[in-house]
Amino acid sequence: MISNINKKKIIVTGCAGFIGSHLVDKLLAINLHVIGIDNYSTGNKKFLNKAFKNNKFKFFKSDLKNLVKLKKIFKGSSMVFHFSANADVRFGIKHPRKDLEENTIVTYNVLEAMRKNRISKIVFCSTGSVYGEPNKFPTPENYSFPIQTSFYAASKLAGESLIQAYCEAYGFKTWIFRFVSILGNRYSHGHVYDFYKQLMKHPNYLNCLGDGNQRKSYLNVNDCINAIILAIKRSKKKVNIFNIGTNEYVNVKQSINVICKYLKLKPKIIFTGGKRGWVGDSPFIFLSTKKIRLLGWKPKFTIKESIIQTIIYLKNNKWIFKKRK
Repeated sequence: MISNINKKKIIVTGCAGFIGSHLVDKLLAINLHVIGIDNYSTGNKKFLNKAFKNNKFKFFKSDLKNLVKLKKIFKGSSMVFHFSANADVRFGIKHPRKDLEENTIVTYNVLEAMRKNRISKIVFCSTGSVYGEPNKFPTPENYSFPIQTSFYAASKLAGESLIQAYCEAYGFKTWIFRFVSILGNRYSHGHVYDFYKQLMKHPNYLNCLGDGNQRKSYLNVNDCINAIILAIKRSKKKVNIFNIGTNEYVNVKQSINVICKYLKLKPKIIFTGGKRGWVGDSPFIFLSTKKIRLLGWKPKFTIKESIIQTIIYLKNNKWIFKKRK
């Protein structure tokens, strides 16, 4: 599928983000023409340094809420990787409209820009959080959805539903990927980022939300991108939904131990208490990846290796902690 469209342009929204920028590098590496869109609200221009040197990459600094402009940018393209989103899960309760606008309405705009330009293929970056707090682990793709517990997950699930409706109504084809939390180079938010930042300021103690027993699966960003490309090549249905994660998980205490051991620190850990770090924080996320593995994919990195790689990146890129202007 990917190799058959190399003469036309591919759209990547959120191209300057953590996962999006890695995707851009991968698509360019396999000789595709890429149009990247980002407004730098959470993405970073430095993540695109390699892409800007490639004459097959064209960048638009644009807000996806501007549908008129979006329709013009999409002209002449053949496929869309929609990776733009407000990923600020923790503070969604303080500004619920932001998830609606940046995740759900923006997804509608992307779909309409596709329809206007007769683009029928879309890859969507979703989340394992759409399963809420399930009772089955590892959680499979066909698990019945419980009550949603976060605005982020609810907005992503709404995006999934819109995409599936467009597939039915207009003959679109989609690949929807529900990720666990992603780690690796260019990581710019999340627990490893927060813990490292704290320890650089005060190495003698570490504040941790919850009781430290929250269990999560994590995946290296390179494994994530490889899974996406493989699934697109080998899955043929109109609507293709895949979990992407690892066959292991760690709790927060274990993750802290890996971080502190690598940094050779022994801080006092101060827990805020409770089973969740914040409202909507699922205490256990562990996805079944049997479906994607049947296509021949498996991760190369362990969670421990990914945590250490992330710490090394943060240690060598202190600029990522500076306040954005």
